[in-house]
Amino acid sequence: MTKEELYHALSYVNHSREKRLEMAQLVQKNPDLVPILFEIAFTIDDPISSRACWVLEFTAKETIDFIFPYLDTFTENCGLVHLDSSVRPMAKICEYLIIAYYSKEKDTVQDALNKLHLERISAVCFDWLITDQKVAPQAYAMTCLLLLGRTFAWIHPELKLVLERNYALGSAAYKARARMTLEKLT
Repeated sequence: MTKEELYHALSYVNHSREKRLEMAQLVQKNPDLVPILFEIAFTIDDPISSRACWVLEFTAKETIDFIFPYLDTFTENCGLVHLDSSVRPMAKICEYLIIAYYSKEKDTVQDALNKLHLERISAVCFDWLITDQKVAPQAYAMTCLLLLGRTFAWIHPELKLVLERNYALGSAAYKARARMTLEKLT
């Protein structure tokens, strides 16, 4: 499948679980589509890029290993996306990676992620917390940063400051997640 064909196929993907799953299964069967999918996803001003992000998230949920050869690309570019419908799946992929990385059980992510990847994910998560984002990416960022604080000692004090500063202005959902995160920080 060419980039143009994949781009055209993505135009039929909508919010429905069935359509996203169908496309994710296509990607799993054709791993050569992954770099093309990333290329489309990181065409950040194109609304179709959001659909590519949705498919990447669904594929990552099923089989996170597909992203490993592209971790440099992913961590360099996930912070560039700005459409709300693209930011949420990028943040969710970060959460999948970080939760697996800090799993007590052996996971392939632990060998795939390096310190630079972790630093980049830390930076983008803080960006999502301090910029005007929806609650979901901010919640995923809180989870990531809470875990990343195990590796980088500077994260927990900074995270606490950001959450305390933004708490009063946050929505009920933001406050609930921030409260839960702050409890774990103390």
